[in-house]
Amino acid sequence: MEFHGELVLIVEDDPQIRNFILYILKQEGLNGITAGNAGDALKKLVAHPVDLVLLDLGLPDRDGMEVIGRVREWSEVPILVVSARDQDREKAAALDAGADDYLTKPFSATELTARIRVAFRHLYREGMVRMKSSYQVGSLVLDLEKRQFSLDGESLHLTPMEFRLMSLFMKNAGKVLTSTYILKEIWGSADSDTQALRALMAALRRKIEKNPANPRYLFTEVGVGYRMADE
Repeated sequence: MEFHGELVLIVEDDPQIRNFILYILKQEGLNGITAGNAGDALKKLVAHPVDLVLLDLGLPDRDGMEVIGRVREWSEVPILVVSARDQDREKAAALDAGADDYLTKPFSATELTARIRVAFRHLYREGMVRMKSSYQVGSLVLDLEKRQFSLDGESLHLTPMEFRLMSLFMKNAGKVLTSTYILKEIWGSADSDTQALRALMAALRRKIEKNPANPRYLFTEVGVGYRMADE
């Protein structure tokens, strides 16, 4: 498998490890950018079309687990955790939070390269080498890279949960999404409270529909779930 300059974000506070990973990426034909803390990492994810994130969990400003959760609110970019934490519960927690793979430090160049190849192989297989970053349905526009949402050309504030739900709908415009599927995608469990989903839908409709009782964008499929209008 050959790489063609795909961009990898290295989130690591140890400069020696950062440089070691950058060297490995260069040898494989990949480009790398770095961040030494969580705040910088989130800014660079918004500013650059990153294809893969290599994430250390022990960051100086906040735990890497929080970074995974923040990223998964708006992006499906693959996340490979590279951490000294070697407990099974730590690995399970990271994967449950949305990481795609977990590599324990210390690691060899061969092992890291193999994990990176697996991550990109999944991307190629799913046709997501460069993930779509913006979606439009009517006068609704969602920009995942800038994390912005607008209606009729005017920026509209959404809470993190509303943004996550709107992202899910706009990525699946025209498709009926069952309540079970939405609960699992948004809250991580199909056993979550359906009342919370109904409340979130009502709040979202109040923001985007001129007449929530006669919606243009978000429709209820009685007994099944919800559907976003076609693009």
